[in-house]
Parts: sequence; C-alpha cells; structure tokens
Amino acid sequence: MKLARTLRLDESDEKVFDLPAASGEWAISGGFEFSNWSEADLTGKARQAFSHGWYSIESGGRASVIGVCNITEAELEQLRQTLAQTFIECYGAPGIDAAYPVACEEILQMRSMCEDFEENTLLLVSRTLTPLGVEETYRSRAPQAASLEAFAVHGSYE
Repeated sequence: MKLARTLRLDESDEKVFDLPAASGEWAISGGFEFSNWSEADLTGKARQAFSHGWYSIESGGRASVIGVCNITEAELEQLRQTLAQTFIECYGAPGIDAAYPVACEEILQMRSMCEDFEENTLLLVSRTLTPLGVEETYRSRAPQAASLEAFAVHGSYE
C-alpha cells in the first residue's frame, strides 16, 4: 500500500504557508478545507495554501511537495482516527460516526492516486476556484537517484 509524505526540499514552505508541515508527515490533498471558499478568501498565505498546499494529517500544516512511499495498515488506521478527530475538533463534524467514514474516504482517494506511482515519485497539486467549486490538478516527477528516506522517516519516531 502507498500513501505520501510531506517533503521539505528548501525553506520556502516556511515563508508561504501559515502552518507549514514538517518533513515526513503523512499527506492528503486536503481540498475539503476550501469547499466553502470564495475569491474573497484567496488572499496572502491562505491563497498559497489553496493554490498548491498538500494537507498534513498529523499537524494540519501544508506542504508544496510530497513523495510517494509505502504505508502499513496500522499506520493507515492511525491516520484515519487522527483525521476523523480533526474533522470533529476543527471542522464541526458531529461525532466519530459521521467523521470516520469521511476520513476513510479522503485517505482512500489519496491512496488510490499514490498506487499509480512508483515509490519516491514527487507530487505537486494546483487548485483553482471555478463556478462549480474547487478544481484540483496534479503533477508528478519521476524518482531520481535519492530516495525519500533522505528526506522523510518511515514509521514512528519513538
């Protein structure tokens, strides 16, 4: 199974996002955060997060670049629980019964996209606001000589 981790290739995320994700955090698109946004919301660092920020499940931060890597079922389940709890605490979900299936779907969508790429592929996102809502497009960069382990640690820090 595959998912993606945030990468810090330089210090630019520190400058463009209100809450930059640390390197090595598990990432999803996070487009849900912008579902009720209008042009008036797209200013400053919020515009940067909207335009090209991946969402870190652990911190809620944003990253410009993510890399595809393997994930275990145990790690996936922890991420589902963490994201469901975030939906309750930060986005007003009424409880775990409502939040958990949505968290599972968000992570499944990201997993499905990552399965199409080999490990260490870099992914970038671009979003635009259309009359029908948020439109996301993705770009990929094939793996080079360095592996993601040079940037992100797989597994627990404990």
